[in-house]
Amino acid sequence: MDFERAREKVNRALEACISEELRVAPSSIAAPIEYAVLSPGKRIRPLLVIASWEAVRGESVEDTKPALYRLACAPELVHAYSLIHDDLPCMDDDNLRRGRPTVHVSFGVRAAILAGAALMPLAVGTIGSAADGLGVGMDIKTEMIKTLVAASGGAGMVGGQLLDIEAEGGEVDLDTLEEIHLGKTARLLSASCVIGALAAGAGPDVLERLANYGLKVGLAFQAIDDILDVIGSTEKLGKFGGRDQVLGKVTTPSVLGLSGAKERATQLGNEAMAELDFLPGSEGLHRITHLILDRDR
Repeated sequence: MDFERAREKVNRALEACISEELRVAPSSIAAPIEYAVLSPGKRIRPLLVIASWEAVRGESVEDTKPALYRLACAPELVHAYSLIHDDLPCMDDDNLRRGRPTVHVSFGVRAAILAGAALMPLAVGTIGSAADGLGVGMDIKTEMIKTLVAASGGAGMVGGQLLDIEAEGGEVDLDTLEEIHLGKTARLLSASCVIGALAAGAGPDVLERLANYGLKVGLAFQAIDDILDVIGSTEKLGKFGGRDQVLGKVTTPSVLGLSGAKERATQLGNEAMAELDFLPGSEGLHRITHLILDRDR
């Protein structure tokens, strides 16, 4: 997979997804939706959808499969919603995201809350239309929607975010920390892998291994995020560094120390890639793992 080309295709697919929403939405909510969704990002979740599809099929995505890029937008829309709400004054109270003022700073708190809320149903609808374009059956479409919703809700991202906030200023062990990180970050990355694999027709054993890969690589992703908050610059990160310490967040470095956090991230990355040993077409997933481990923003 050519990552830059894939990102370009995902960005065009994101534009198409939200253009349908923006045509019927009030302008006061259309503007913050567009601002949040089309802001520059790594697009890790869409890349995981596409790379998982390739791993199962053992072939590269062809230009004739635009519906797969649309499908890959679904977890990215959920991610965009989570960032809007994370940054709110009542949450992490951040004013900078991806090198730009956060959504509530640019459009106000009410518009930010509602823009975030609008993205979840848009993500579900995006899976539905993409599944139709891919020609998958109703059972697979339903399973993809269930996978995304489960990873996004109280047992996934939303619940993880709440546990993250509740743990501020406290002390936790590694198991408790990683349970927070599973919900906050890893389950949505795992869902991205499963959704791509479902679209490719994967069986139960393959789905389980890719789900496990996604959980491990998601924990590694969050560990690297925590490390970068300590060592990264605001210019490089596109957001204010050192915020975790200001907010009293429990993080991988706060539990293991900086060197221990780096070792844990590497260990998790290796465990993630071990889940791929049975998939000869998983080169893209291996490369994404290294991209996650080696990133500086």
